[in-house]
Amino acid sequence: MRVFKALSEEPRVRILHLLLQNKEMSISDLEHILDFTQTKTSRHITYLKNAGLVGSKKRDQWTFYYILDEAVEIIQQIFKFIQKDSNLLRDQEVYTILFSNRELAKNKIQDTKYGL
Repeated sequence: MRVFKALSEEPRVRILHLLLQNKEMSISDLEHILDFTQTKTSRHITYLKNAGLVGSKKRDQWTFYYILDEAVEIIQQIFKFIQKDSNLLRDQEVYTILFSNRELAKNKIQDTKYGL
């Protein structure tokens, strides 16, 4: 039942979809992609963690969230039925743009740092 309760609100569905597609993400990335406040994003992440669907790990000052191994299969099965949802597709498109821009910026900083 906890899975269905967790999926009862669109923001949590969108968060789970992004985590499923991209393996792990920070609150900041989720906020930007979903256009949510930090409070709203954190509230929904906490709900998903309490439901036993999402875990977290610290890396330096960042916390990254991911779908727990024991929940991946059920989440994958559920998303097979809604994978063409326009909101979910748009969220992934925004992530792709955000990630590519971040990689470009990182490469530019490295090039500048090494005089390339």
